[in-house]
Amino acid sequence: MPGSALGDTFALMQERGQLVVGRALVVVVDDRTAHGDEEDHSGPLVTELLTEAGFVVDGVVAVAADEVEIRNALNTAVIGGVDLVVSVGGTGVTPRDVTPEATRDILDREILGIAEAIRASGLSAGIIDAGLSRGLAGISGSTLVVNLAGSRYAVRDGMATLNPLASQIIGELSSLEL
Repeated sequence: MPGSALGDTFALMQERGQLVVGRALVVVVDDRTAHGDEEDHSGPLVTELLTEAGFVVDGVVAVAADEVEIRNALNTAVIGGVDLVVSVGGTGVTPRDVTPEATRDILDREILGIAEAIRASGLSAGIIDAGLSRGLAGISGSTLVVNLAGSRYAVRDGMATLNPLASQIIGELSSLEL
């Protein structure tokens, strides 16, 4: 890690006295972004919010709304040893919204409470679309995997709900690995 951008970020966070919770990766599910037709706005937002919460973000990966592409991106992150994977987009009700199906395929255990808390928080904040999200959360190996809806409001609200829960779960999982 030393000498790399990731190592530099980790060192800077430690230098500032910021607690490093773990490593994270963001997967943006959007056809236009994946094909370079549109700039990604949600990936940088999730990265910023994760960094503020003490995560070192390995990067943002954009994939098309294709179940195989999504599953491959999630699996690659899990195999890469990140503590948290946050996917953004593809959680709605249209035929192209297949992120939950791809996620379910890689999970060892679902954590229903996280997805329920994210939806409930969104609804209580007046984000009506939160009730349409089919996003999942769960554990794959020792990695927490969470789906968020793609709107900026959903990302901000979802991350505010997720960050403290993710910190606790990652702490519990890492204590098992000692």
